[in-house]
Amino acid sequence: MKIILENIGRKYNYEWIFRSLDFEFESGNAYAILGSNGSGKSTLLQIISGHLHPSTGKINYHLDGKVLEPDDFFRHVSYSGPYLELLEEFTLSEMVRFHHQFKKFRNNMDEEAVIKATTLTGSRNKPIKYFSSGMKQRVKLALAILSNTPLVLLDEPTSNLDQQGIDWFRELLLSNREDRIVIVCSNSQAAEHDFCKQEIVINDYKK
Repeated sequence: MKIILENIGRKYNYEWIFRSLDFEFESGNAYAILGSNGSGKSTLLQIISGHLHPSTGKINYHLDGKVLEPDDFFRHVSYSGPYLELLEEFTLSEMVRFHHQFKKFRNNMDEEAVIKATTLTGSRNKPIKYFSSGMKQRVKLALAILSNTPLVLLDEPTSNLDQQGIDWFRELLLSNREDRIVIVCSNSQAAEHDFCKQEIVINDYKK
């Protein structure tokens, strides 16, 4: 997969959040979008995902040498962010099965394998509304990282995770990033992005 940003900009009312951003993302690489809270990094991630339209510029998506239409792009992306909610009335097992209806899992993983990967096997029949914030974060990250998609977008992935959870996240992601584009938004938490070889610093595009 390749994603090409051409002169991307986004503004709210009369204020530019960022503009004049040109960048290319290619499979097999991990990228970090860095900035303080409120700087616009999550906005950029949502533009890349197709959830938001840029105020200026355009995005081109390519997969297997073919141009992807924006309306079809959502099939090829998985996303985890603090503003995305789980279906809290579902149990963990029900949440995994529901997700699987829309996105298949890597390496033909079944429900049992995905639940095992979350390390929450003992809570598989517990409604998610009773999960701690760290447990919910593990579920969101596992569903995104283990989905069989060529693009993985992660917004502040270590939020609500203790050190054990951070170590779990890194191991899960680093063992499932081959041949994919991974883009991580971070407010400079090194554990979230120190494996990324290229960075976009949002403040560089606030001209």
